[in-house]
Amino acid sequence: MSLSRADIENLFAQPFNDLIFQAQTVHRQHFDANAVQVSTLLSIKTGGCSEDCGYCSQSARHDTGLEREGLMAVEDVVEAARAAKAKGATRFCMGAAWRGPKDKDLQPVVEMVKAVRGLGLETCATLGMLKEGQAQQLADAGLDYYNHNLDTASDFYGEVIGTHGQDDRLDTLGKVREAGMKVCCGGIVGMGESRPQRAGLIAELAALSPQPESVPINLLVKIPGTPLEDQPSLEPLEFVRTIAVARIALPGSIVRLSAGRQEMPDYLQALCFLAGANSIFYGEKLLTTGNPETDRDLALFKELGLKVMPFAHAEMEAEAAQA
Repeated sequence: MSLSRADIENLFAQPFNDLIFQAQTVHRQHFDANAVQVSTLLSIKTGGCSEDCGYCSQSARHDTGLEREGLMAVEDVVEAARAAKAKGATRFCMGAAWRGPKDKDLQPVVEMVKAVRGLGLETCATLGMLKEGQAQQLADAGLDYYNHNLDTASDFYGEVIGTHGQDDRLDTLGKVREAGMKVCCGGIVGMGESRPQRAGLIAELAALSPQPESVPINLLVKIPGTPLEDQPSLEPLEFVRTIAVARIALPGSIVRLSAGRQEMPDYLQALCFLAGANSIFYGEKLLTTGNPETDRDLALFKELGLKVMPFAHAEMEAEAAQA
């Protein structure tokens, strides 16, 4: 049974040391405490999205100076995936700035999924809202994970996004599950939500059945030209608390440090790993925003004694050995 919003608010209110101890205890019950899953995220189609998400540089409604780019060629995506694997990534994620893909756009993505998986990498895609039959096409191509975040609690959602509702996101997540794919679903904190609303986001993630296999926790990147560019920063220890609470509420999920990591000093990332985070995006760019350089991540892993987590399931281990 998932924790209620009230339960999660009580977790947030615990003394910091008690919360971290509980999160680390839960973490060790489900995962190797010194292993981190490493993913790389590539923007395969950048800018021009019709949605009005207040945090996003890729919305056509925001003047962020971002240049629109069409869908990448399959061979260029495969080259990027091959480079990511050479640097140690085990999962390759492909993101496209669409409200949702048109059927004519989906076929090249299907070919990308097949080719990337053929390299022995786990595959993930985030393409927006899916229409009937599209999730099954992706699943048939071998897509392992589909990312579609809840973004924030339902009672704060309308403050950030007006062109669609959270129910639209839940509908896509349902299609992904029906097609047999794993779910990557998390949110963004630091957008002006209250602590009870952060608790609400985690409660809503925990209530998904089954719970998401992968949960990215993004710290708002304040991009000039977006409505949230002047949003006050979330206190660093509050972010660590959020990671710890997510770990306790979603004990079997991979919890990923996602956007905002470039601005985090090493000690803050170390606290997040202690609080139960066990995945990062690896590489110099996260869609359109900066990300720590690979060498910095490797140095931090070495200092903390962390190793890269093997593939999430045996099938991919076998395919990787043959690739």
